[in-house]
Amino acid sequence: MKIPEINTVCYIGAGSMGCYNSLLAALVGYRVALYDISQETLDQVNDRQRQFGDSIVAAGLCRQENIDQALTLVTLHRDLESIADSIDLVSESITEELDIKRDTHAHLDRVFPAETIITTNTSALLVSEIEDVLERGDRFAALHSHLGSTLVDIVGGPRTSSETISILRRYVLSLNCVPMLSKKENPGYIFNAMFGPLLSKGLKLVIEGVATPEEVDLAWMLNRSTPIGPFGLMDYLGLNVIRDGWARERREPDPLGFQAKILQFLSPFIEQNTLGLKTGKGFYNYPKPSYQQPEFYQPKIDLSPIYNSLVSELILAAILIAEKQVAAPETIDLAWTVATSLDKGPFEILQEMGADQFMGILQSQFEQPFCDPSAVAIAAKQVAEDHLNPRVNS
Repeated sequence: MKIPEINTVCYIGAGSMGCYNSLLAALVGYRVALYDISQETLDQVNDRQRQFGDSIVAAGLCRQENIDQALTLVTLHRDLESIADSIDLVSESITEELDIKRDTHAHLDRVFPAETIITTNTSALLVSEIEDVLERGDRFAALHSHLGSTLVDIVGGPRTSSETISILRRYVLSLNCVPMLSKKENPGYIFNAMFGPLLSKGLKLVIEGVATPEEVDLAWMLNRSTPIGPFGLMDYLGLNVIRDGWARERREPDPLGFQAKILQFLSPFIEQNTLGLKTGKGFYNYPKPSYQQPEFYQPKIDLSPIYNSLVSELILAAILIAEKQVAAPETIDLAWTVATSLDKGPFEILQEMGADQFMGILQSQFEQPFCDPSAVAIAAKQVAEDHLNPRVNS
């Protein structure tokens, strides 16, 4: 059901996120204005939303007539001023460039009424890096969706009011999605702060010659009972997206120079336009990638060291999130299981694994050329002190 504070939502940017999120909002009865500066992009909206609608219907989440009705609630615009007075909530999904984000939000702040809540769908930037350009800091927050998942991050900035967070939480629930509230800002929020390191570890294993993409994926798929691994997921997201993420200025030190190594590794894929699923070729060939074939599930080597490297990186990332008091362990596990549809989160895996095995895996990582010993030491110290019961538990 719709919530009383919101009747009409405006999505800024009619790309994949804008098309998908606007359709979700319309499905539960919100009136939706979808804005983009490009008429060509707007001309593609109906087809893209119908493709998303086909997936939603195929998943059994609604009927085709629900999609048809929802599309009647979506209007397309290139002029914000003409619709501004009727908008209760704004969701921005444009390019992940800080200067462009700041200019855009300064403009949105001028155009929309003071009572309108303005949000950003950024996955790479922090609320505090944007919010000072708005007068309405109390009505500004991150509202970040994960395409293909019901997980939605909600993160306030230095001035965001508790009322705004409450409205956004209830709005997410009204979309039949799962609101994931962080206690404080954190690069990558909660899920991406684990997912990114997992993908990065897979890349590092391959770059250092420890494993092939197929071996990395099979190690993860067999041990976590999932139909896709890190490299298949990168194909799904788009290798250009992965490359662009690594091309941005790093927030953390990179003592081993892996940013340059990963960019060099991904460059041939970009140059040859083999970007993954959307181009028919990436790490795998599509539409029938080898990881979907029976013979793929016949490992020729012991995959346990590869899996141990991957899972220890996931657990390490989760521990650091909890240590920074961004979220409690049970919340971190929830973010992981909702976003991935897997049965266990990193703290549940850690509990199942036991302290001795995990500490042994961490110790073995010191021998690896792609390991940052300082980060491993932090994780090992935390686990040893708390005996699998992290002190951050609320």
